[in-house]
Amino acid sequence: CCCTLANKILMVVFMVLLIFAILFGNLVTLAVVLGTKHFHTPQGYLKASLAVADLVVGMFVVPLSVYAEVYLMVTDSAPEWTFYNSQSVSFHPCNIIGPIFGGCTFVSITTIFLLTIERSIAVLKPLHKDSVITRKRTTILIVLSWVGSFFLAVSPMIFSSEIALEYNSCSRMCNYALGTIGEFPSQAWNILLLFPAFDFTLLGGTVVINIISLSSIRQHSRRRKHLAETECQSTSKPTFSDIKAAKTIGTLTVAFTASFTPIAVFVVGNVLGNKWCNFSFFAFWILASNSCWNVIIYSVRDQKFRLCAHKLL
Repeated sequence: CCCTLANKILMVVFMVLLIFAILFGNLVTLAVVLGTKHFHTPQGYLKASLAVADLVVGMFVVPLSVYAEVYLMVTDSAPEWTFYNSQSVSFHPCNIIGPIFGGCTFVSITTIFLLTIERSIAVLKPLHKDSVITRKRTTILIVLSWVGSFFLAVSPMIFSSEIALEYNSCSRMCNYALGTIGEFPSQAWNILLLFPAFDFTLLGGTVVINIISLSSIRQHSRRRKHLAETECQSTSKPTFSDIKAAKTIGTLTVAFTASFTPIAVFVVGNVLGNKWCNFSFFAFWILASNSCWNVIIYSVRDQKFRLCAHKLL
C-alpha cells in the first residue's frame, strides 16, 4: 500500500473534507429534527439516532486516521502505537476507536431496519400506525439498538483472547486482528464472521420489507388511476407523506447496502487468509463516507426537510 507524497496529501485532504461533510450534514439533520415540531415523530427520533451514530464517526474515527497520516508525513515515521496491537501495550487508541466504529456501523444498520419496519406499518397498516408506532416504544428500541450494537462490537475481545485491535496500514483505520497468534485459519476469526452475518441478516430483512412496501405502494398507485376513491377508502390508504417517506427509506437501504458490501467481502476474505491491502482501504472508506450520505438523501427526497434546512442555513 505504498503511495507517493501527492497521493498521501490527496488522501489526507479527502479525510479532512469527509470530517467536515459528516459533521456539517449530521448537525443540520439534528437541528432540523430536534428544532422542528413536524419531525418530533418516531421516524424523526430514528433519523436523529442515525445522525448521532454518523456524527460520532466524524468526531472520533476519521480524525484518528488523519492524525496518524499527518504524523507520518511530517515526521516520516508512523506514531509508535501503530506498530503494536492492543494486546502489546497498556493503552492503545484503537481499543476505543475500533469498537466505536463497529458499534456505530451496527447502530446505523439496526436503525435503518427499524425505519423500514416503521414505514412498512405506515404503508401496509395505516389505520394501526399511531397505535403500534409510538414515541415511547421507538425510544426504547433506539436505546436497545445502541446497547446491543456496542456489545456486539466489543464481543470479539470479550469472547476470544486471540483477537486484538490494531491500526492497519492498509485501511488506515483501526481494525480487528489476531493478537499473539498469527496462523491461519484460527477459530478466533470465526467470531468476526458474526459481523457480516448479523449485518446481512438485517440488511436482507430490510430489503425484503422494502420490496413488500414498495409493491404495495405501486398497487395503490394503480388503483388510484382506475378507481375513484371514496372518503371511506381514503382513510384506509397510506398518505402521500407515508409513501414518500417509504421511498426515502428504500433509497437509504440501497445506499447503505452498497457501502457495506465491500466491507463484508473484505472480512470474509480476511478470515480465509487474503490480505487485499488496496481493496481494504477503499472498502473501509466507502463505509465511512456513508456517514454523510443520509443528509443528501433527505435533502433530495424530502421537501419539508429541505425547506427546514434552508431556513436554518
